[in-house]
Amino acid sequence: MTETTDQITMFGADWCRDCRRTKAQLDGLGVAYRYIDLEAEPEAADVAREISGRTNIPVVVYPDASHHVEPSNDDVAAKLRELSLI
Repeated sequence: MTETTDQITMFGADWCRDCRRTKAQLDGLGVAYRYIDLEAEPEAADVAREISGRTNIPVVVYPDASHHVEPSNDDVAAKLRELSLI
């Protein structure tokens, strides 16, 4: 089940430092996104794993169906600029 959307979807968990950092970056940039909390929705971990092929988080899925796993702030910012979202 691959989910397509016209906005960013981020799979993460509150205990994950990289997830908190990426979430803070998106919030700070004012970019709209859907946050899927894997603690609240553990079944969504299968979706994230299907998308990324890995168990690492966060998984950030972009409107062009590309994704990042554990991206740096620079990776996210570059992708957002590429998609003209910032």
